[in-house]
Amino acid sequence: MLKRLRIAVLLYVLLFVAAAQFLTTRNATDWDVPLWVDIHAVAGDDDQITRSFIDALSETEFADAEAFLAREAKRYGVPLDQPFKLRVVGEYEGSLPALGADAGALEVLWWSLRMRSLATALAWQTDGPSGDIVVFAVFHEPTQGVALDRSTALDKGMIAVANLFADREARAANQIVLAHELLHTLRATDKYSLASNAPSYPDGYAAPDARPLLPQRKAELMAGRIPLDEHHAEIPRSLRDVVIGPKTAREIGWQERGQP
Repeated sequence: MLKRLRIAVLLYVLLFVAAAQFLTTRNATDWDVPLWVDIHAVAGDDDQITRSFIDALSETEFADAEAFLAREAKRYGVPLDQPFKLRVVGEYEGSLPALGADAGALEVLWWSLRMRSLATALAWQTDGPSGDIVVFAVFHEPTQGVALDRSTALDKGMIAVANLFADREARAANQIVLAHELLHTLRATDKYSLASNAPSYPDGYAAPDARPLLPQRKAELMAGRIPLDEHHAEIPRSLRDVVIGPKTAREIGWQERGQP
């Protein structure tokens, strides 16, 4: 009986928070004012390389991602010079709530509530206005041959966790990952196969009407790779090789449905 009561309370709280967050997200994508993004650096390991990298971060570390989003917004006629304003506000030295790969529905709900609680607590501690979106940039030592776990974002939420490398040579790749996760907070969906990581046609292609179709020259942001042929795709070198496709634009409110 007590267990059922705890579950009922958890579901009620989550429903209340989710409803409030849905309204916040919907208002955020009106695009009448810029969205401020507070980025908290997090050390993903105890390596000195990671520590030194975080210590050297500037507030404008993700200026390239900000410029990319402004460029793409202009293509879609968004009436803002800078739809996003990204700023590194400091380091979060605690541990982020963990979410296992095989987590069940209740574990995901609990993780979601803990992430929202953490973001709220950090907002209260911030001097001046807090951001509209919170991103935890988790930096890891760049170990050759080791791939990072997938980054995560709250569905229909305004919080993201981006796993990045603590390496200046990985700066361009870090910008792509953070921009990808940032758009997830505004309900943009992945456009690649979870099984193969291959971009999904047509929405995961930067130019789905190109003839010949392959190879593509750029990647769609939410697909993350440039399709080369039916079996191969490559990771873009920088945001210069990335665009935001029409479906993603519709999902974040940059393009009305039915508009070309």
